[in-house]
Amino acid sequence: MTWHRALPILLWLPALMLVGAVLNQLPLTAITRSIEALSISQWLAWIGSNLAIVLVAAQRWWVLSNLLKLPVGVAQLLLIRQAGQAVNFITPGPQFGGEPLQIFWLYKRCHLPLHGALLSLGLDRFYELWINFSILVLAVLLLLASPAVAVTNWREILLSLTAILLTLSLFGWFILKRPEQILAGLKRLARRWQQHPRLQNIETHWQRLGSDLKAAVTAGKPALCKAFIFSLCGWAGLLLELWLLLGVFDFAVDMSAFLVVLVAMRLSFLLPLPGGVGSLEAALFWAFHYLSWPAEAAVGLIALMRLRDAIMLIGGLGCLRVLQARR
Repeated sequence: MTWHRALPILLWLPALMLVGAVLNQLPLTAITRSIEALSISQWLAWIGSNLAIVLVAAQRWWVLSNLLKLPVGVAQLLLIRQAGQAVNFITPGPQFGGEPLQIFWLYKRCHLPLHGALLSLGLDRFYELWINFSILVLAVLLLLASPAVAVTNWREILLSLTAILLTLSLFGWFILKRPEQILAGLKRLARRWQQHPRLQNIETHWQRLGSDLKAAVTAGKPALCKAFIFSLCGWAGLLLELWLLLGVFDFAVDMSAFLVVLVAMRLSFLLPLPGGVGSLEAALFWAFHYLSWPAEAAVGLIALMRLRDAIMLIGGLGCLRVLQARR
């Protein structure tokens, strides 16, 4: 067996082992009980909200790619995005991990220029992260303004989230306004490897990336606004899904309680754990204890979320297999 035939096996073996480790942590008994508690209408609403979230994310990426005049369709981006999400799920830190592969697929399979693939994915990820942290900051601000919850810990969380949001905003401004300084830094880092054929065109790629980004921001404001709206629609889907899942357990959920669960759940995914396994469970148990809700309901909510994650993971691995088969 030659090395290029053995390489896919060597890549898939640790990936499948990680998948097995994640699936082994799923509370199967609780999942079964939670599935039985769902009505047909709740099932349809839950499936519909998750499909909408996935499709809206792919549509946002397509809008940004179309703005950059990159010849790639929504179906291709959907396939690549879900495969990348599967890699993100099984690597430490569910926010990142599959991006290098996504750039590789855009470059090799969709025949996009390297700087275009980097800029398309970079804009999409920047939108996602900036909107995520903006929503979290807003949610914590609402919690601070609510008299129904203690405010001691939320101030520290607000300061941390605001610092991250400001850093992201400053980074975006710096990329847009000072690309030549970043280019100079990259050239200094790559000086010892400048004779390598893979790095000889790095300056050209960066200059093209900077010019394309400026052109997109200058002439593509309607498309950028549309991508922003798609990001908000994706978050609306996430909020709807959480509201539907909390409604399964038949206890009153006011806005403050909903925000406590939302913030705890989203913060848990910032920890460097594959799929947030362990961190999500701890966050939800903390939130339910904080709200004096029954722990059994927390187990049921975790079970439904992990069922969704398992389905998304299997679907993403299927997309990954399709991309590999098209090699």
